[in-house]
Amino acid sequence: MGSETATGMPAPDPKHTVRATRSAGRKMRSLLLDAASRLFKERGLSGTSISDIAAAADAFPSQITYYFRTKEALFVEAACRDMLYLARATEQAALKAHTPRDYTHALAETVTATDSVAFFAEALTLTRRRQDLAPLVERTIERLHGEGTRAYAAQVERHGWRTLRAPEESSRRFWAVAIGVIVEGFAMGRAAGEMCGELLRALGEQATATAANDATRLRVVADRNISSATDGETGS
Repeated sequence: MGSETATGMPAPDPKHTVRATRSAGRKMRSLLLDAASRLFKERGLSGTSISDIAAAADAFPSQITYYFRTKEALFVEAACRDMLYLARATEQAALKAHTPRDYTHALAETVTATDSVAFFAEALTLTRRRQDLAPLVERTIERLHGEGTRAYAAQVERHGWRTLRAPEESSRRFWAVAIGVIVEGFAMGRAAGEMCGELLRALGEQATATAANDATRLRVVADRNISSATDGETGS
């Protein structure tokens, strides 16, 4: 039988208590990251205090130091999380594309529509002075490249496109060019549409649809050959 408390009520299951504690911890971390992301984007690192973030998340400042240790660590984690969310949204938007040009346009339009890339670029700069925070940024970049490679390769295979570069090279090139164009665009005060156009020009063509067209032509030729052979047999 399960143990009972002094009041005769069943004692709580230790495993259940641990799960509940972990769930509450994940929820609080998420709330703190949401609040931090919003404030950091509005005010920057120096213009945002731990107390500001705690108040926005309806939490205590001590909870921020408990989960993240420092404001700088929270900044980097919030920026990395935003970047991965953006990558996921970009991938979803590009799924609707049926041509290489539409695919590239969907990628460019999505990444330039938010300030997540500029936020992440600030985190990159911060880690130059705080090398202890660099591993999280490195893992985020690896995920960007890995997931981008997977998504692009899947689209190429799905539509029969002929890619001009290896999927991994295309993914790395896209994010490198996107970060450069967007950081410059924010510095110059450019609108999202201008940055999108500049990014498209810098990327150029990534693939062509000729592979699918070639397959279609081969099927047509094969059908014609079969038809001609059948007609010849019929006429003999």
